[in-house]
Amino acid sequence: MTVAAPVTTGPVVIPRDRSWWQKHGTTTTVWLVRVALVAILLVLWEIAADRWIDITYVSRPSDIVGRLGDWLADGTLWTNTWITVQEIVYGFLLGAAAGVVAGFVLASLNFVYRVLDPFVMALYAIPKVALAPLFIVWFGIGMHMKVLLAAATVFFLVFLNTAAGVREVDRGLVDAVRLMGGGRWDVLRKVVVPSSMTGVLTGLKVAVPYALIGTVIGELVASNKGLGYLINDSASQFDTAGVFATLVVLSVIAGVLNVVVSMIGKRVNRWKPLDD
Repeated sequence: MTVAAPVTTGPVVIPRDRSWWQKHGTTTTVWLVRVALVAILLVLWEIAADRWIDITYVSRPSDIVGRLGDWLADGTLWTNTWITVQEIVYGFLLGAAAGVVAGFVLASLNFVYRVLDPFVMALYAIPKVALAPLFIVWFGIGMHMKVLLAAATVFFLVFLNTAAGVREVDRGLVDAVRLMGGGRWDVLRKVVVPSSMTGVLTGLKVAVPYALIGTVIGELVASNKGLGYLINDSASQFDTAGVFATLVVLSVIAGVLNVVVSMIGKRVNRWKPLDD
């Protein structure tokens, strides 16, 4: 004898889709907390300045805003920011292009790569700020020095990640293409490039903020224009507001670069195999 299961006659509760809140609500909350935290810190800074802390050393937000307004009005900020941005972009493009090409070429030549590897790592370990005086002797204090210093900083990061990606290519895929009659160009185009692209894009992602670091280091060491020059010039005049104003601009540029980094990160993920 079969006993039928009792039938529930109450209302059926349909679970709500929380995906919108998980995607947007949490993000909105995080940004609101961030904005509130910054606002609180600025208010406390403004109150503490010249009451408990000497403004000669820390300035205050109102003075920093005033300095930014003055520099915007007379064109100082636009001129020097544009120079620094150009140096960052040119340095990144030059260093990234050289790093990708060198990574593919040297990593494909196993014996050459093994011979040069310790020398490359030794050069990579040198603090790039130590190269600045030498670059000044070679290229002067103009834009070329900053571009090349940024490129040298970017080169090693892109090169090492690219070389690692090339050396980790599945040899079975290479052999399969060769068994099907494919030549070196087919192996490069159909196996090596797609398989190593994760390493390439990871190197580009990591190197973007270092282009900013290399450029500013060059401007701080010796320059007559750029945001690094503004920092040195303001510091020499004990203009703390000017120093902080320049740091604010550099923070904005870094934020934009972080957006670029995020975009590159999404691009990297497109090349990753999907998990089963």
